[in-house]
Amino acid sequence: MRAARWFARRKSPAWVARRLKVSRQSACRWHAAWEVHGKRGLDGADRFGRPARLTDEQLRRLDAELIRGARAHGYVTELWTLKRIAKVVQKLFGVNYHPSHVWRLLRALGWSCQRPARRARERDEAAIRHWLRYRWPQIKKSAARAKTAGVSG
Repeated sequence: MRAARWFARRKSPAWVARRLKVSRQSACRWHAAWEVHGKRGLDGADRFGRPARLTDEQLRRLDAELIRGARAHGYVTELWTLKRIAKVVQKLFGVNYHPSHVWRLLRALGWSCQRPARRARERDEAAIRHWLRYRWPQIKKSAARAKTAGVSG
């Protein structure tokens, strides 16, 4: 019904598709139905396609389980992979998802793909700044002197 309100405000099907995160084809089909039949033409429009395999409540629970972390589900690290999430979905809800399709669930939950930072937890930013400011220039100077001494000597 949001699509019908936006069409009434002269929003394009492409704009509606982006806003509702649906395909342009669906939005165009809705727009055509809306032009012919008005709001009634969109009754049941949300029922196109295969029904969801997880309910809204199950998606909320999955979100909570992902927030708990991978270690809470028996993994050695906190890194969530698509394969791990597929196994958790199978264990919790008895629904099999191929790992390459798990990203759709994650997008629906507002999760994004992120890679862990490659930095040591023990990293001492103050020591690094000190080294860069004082020690590194000395190393560069001595290397430059060694290079010049080797060339002239």
